[in-house]
Amino acid sequence: MLYLVPVVAVAVFGGVWPALATALAADAVLNWFFVPPYHTFTVESRENLLALLIYVLVAVTVSVAVDLAARQRAAAVRSGIEARLLARITAAPVVDQSLTRLLGHVRDTFGMRSVALVEGESTVAAVGEPGDADQALEVEAADGLRLVAYGPALLGEDRRLLARLAAGAARTLEAQRLARRAAEAGQLAEIDRLRTAILAAVGHDLRTPLASIKAAASSLRAPDVEFSPADRDELLATVEESADRLDDLVENLLAMSRLQAGVLSVQARPVALDEIVARAVPTGVRIAVGDDLPLVLADPGLLERVVANLVSNAVRASATVTVDAVAAPSTVDLRVVDHGGGVPAGDRERMFAPFQRLDDRTADGGLGLGLAIARGFTEAMGGRLTPADTPGGGLTMTVTLPRAAA
Repeated sequence: MLYLVPVVAVAVFGGVWPALATALAADAVLNWFFVPPYHTFTVESRENLLALLIYVLVAVTVSVAVDLAARQRAAAVRSGIEARLLARITAAPVVDQSLTRLLGHVRDTFGMRSVALVEGESTVAAVGEPGDADQALEVEAADGLRLVAYGPALLGEDRRLLARLAAGAARTLEAQRLARRAAEAGQLAEIDRLRTAILAAVGHDLRTPLASIKAAASSLRAPDVEFSPADRDELLATVEESADRLDDLVENLLAMSRLQAGVLSVQARPVALDEIVARAVPTGVRIAVGDDLPLVLADPGLLERVVANLVSNAVRASATVTVDAVAAPSTVDLRVVDHGGGVPAGDRERMFAPFQRLDDRTADGGLGLGLAIARGFTEAMGGRLTPADTPGGGLTMTVTLPRAAA
């Protein structure tokens, strides 16, 4: 039995044919040293010949059995690796780099130098660079798609796994394209929604101040009407107020278009909050912003528009509005506090959407862009805008900005 040990070892590591050769060699060694007459291959008795034949048969049987077990174990290990690889590929969410990562897995799994997914004559995605002496192995992935791998030649099981991975690459490419089309459809839907909202705004909010200007100007030009100085001043004030309102509406539309297009220019520098608030806040609003506050890092023009929009929104909701500020270790909080009806917690994010007016005040509510622009400008400057309840009722809008370096 001792001579079966090398037969089993060779069967495990070399396969059945080397094991059979080892069995014959072991049988010859056994005959040479232990079967009389010694040191010859001659066998005198039938019993010894039968024993040698049985030994050979046992060795052959053991070789075949061990080889089959080794093959089954190798197949099980390969199946496990394949299942884990396919599961990892399938479970991963589809993102822009999913196909490239999949091709990288294919390259690493088979030791390839380069792997590419080709559609027609154009390369859709590729990893690595093929060498001059590398063989090109092509596997069909789907109709019009093929996986091209450059590296060592592959045998049966590896080629079948490569074919399954090629089909996975084709599915990943299709999923990426579907996700891209869905994103484009979402963008088109958002553009269409904004276009509809702009048309609605132009149809009412821009025409309202224009109508006021035209009515006042027509009255002043009427040859058969004599106005008193007070009436004339009132009509001129109407023209001025309507023109200012029209200017604000157009400016908001332009600001929103810059935000949507991502072309907003931000020139942040240290600024004093009290100076910005003094320019942005109209008469009648209580200001409690001291001149001893630390400077903040912001764009003066954008910050002034933020404060103006927040105060304008607060004034429409409440007769009493306060603007104050408080410093923190690394930031400064500027607060616009009103005591109106407030906004339910579930609607607070919705009110920052463009062309959104929760109170639906169409007569003087503007385009519904003020809060959207305020948040967009604040975030562009590296700050944040958060709503909260005012103690006793109302809404407090807090603009948090980073402190400028001392």
